Amino acid sequence: MNQGLAQSIGVLIRSTRKQENISQEQLALLTGIDRSYLGRIERGEVSVTVEKLAQIAVILNVDIKSLIP
Repeated sequence: MNQGLAQSIGVLIRSTRKQENISQEQLALLTGIDRSYLGRIERGEVSVTVEKLAQIAVILNVDIKSLIP
């Protein structure tokens, strides 16, 4: 995954998480992702797997397509 795509996905995850009033720590606990790693995903520093993106979408109660630019 290229850096620009990773950053765009991260922005979408963060904005959706904030709209749902879920803290980064809560989302990390509910998805089984380390909080610091989730922060790196949101900043676009690392690529997120499709599996983890699907887990995030379920917790945020959105269609996975809404997290892909």
